[in-house]
Amino acid sequence: MRSGLTIGEFARATHLSVRTLRRYHESGLLEPATVDASSGYRYYTVDQIPSAQVIHRLRELDVPLAEVAAIIATDDPDRRADLVAVHLDRLQETLERTRAAVTSLQQLLRPAPGDLQVELRTEPARLVAGITGILSLDGVLQWYDGAMAELDAAVAEPLGPPGGQYDNDLFAAGRGRVLVYYPVADAPSYGRVRPVELPAVELAATVHHGSHDDIDVTYGRLATWVHEHALAVAGPVQETYTVRPQDDPDPTAWRTGIAWPVFRVS
Repeated sequence: MRSGLTIGEFARATHLSVRTLRRYHESGLLEPATVDASSGYRYYTVDQIPSAQVIHRLRELDVPLAEVAAIIATDDPDRRADLVAVHLDRLQETLERTRAAVTSLQQLLRPAPGDLQVELRTEPARLVAGITGILSLDGVLQWYDGAMAELDAAVAEPLGPPGGQYDNDLFAAGRGRVLVYYPVADAPSYGRVRPVELPAVELAATVHHGSHDDIDVTYGRLATWVHEHALAVAGPVQETYTVRPQDDPDPTAWRTGIAWPVFRVS
């Protein structure tokens, strides 16, 4: 009676190379069912085929070896699903970053025709209901989602679309003050929501069309316009979320106002 599948037969059955199977053995991920003591030949069973294929798929998804070992080692299907889900979440974040980078690069290589429409305007002092945080740049999006949900629950009748202010330190140093808000007639104090008085300010403002994957391109074009018109930035960047994903699921319909507080350089 045969001892099992030879490593070559197992390689054909799993579409894994002999070299890969040896590496899996050496790392402890997939040990042969038996190893001939005299010849050193490795033998596998047909029951190991699914495990080998699972390992292969996990490695194709760049799951670290230590995590692959933990997934394979557990017999609890719920625990195994949880371990896989952690990596899939990381992979989804990577895919989103990749998509955003590709979109931005396409815009840079094939810039939109025509000049950027920029408006110089005076924004009067106003009252807003806002939530403030000191954040790292990579934590802004998650914080924003929670803050806006809290504002939506606290503000019944806003006077306009929501907005945000982002301090220069957030971009220059990677950490800074962020304020998200609704303009209101009477600001509540509820949870993290507080009334905030925004001072009057001179703004150079434009509108970004579409998703935020390439909003950095619009920021760059606005910076160029400000420089070419001998203006300097004098405060936090302002964004106004005129049309959000909550308003329309079609990214092409999204509209984000971008405004820089400016003053003229003599």
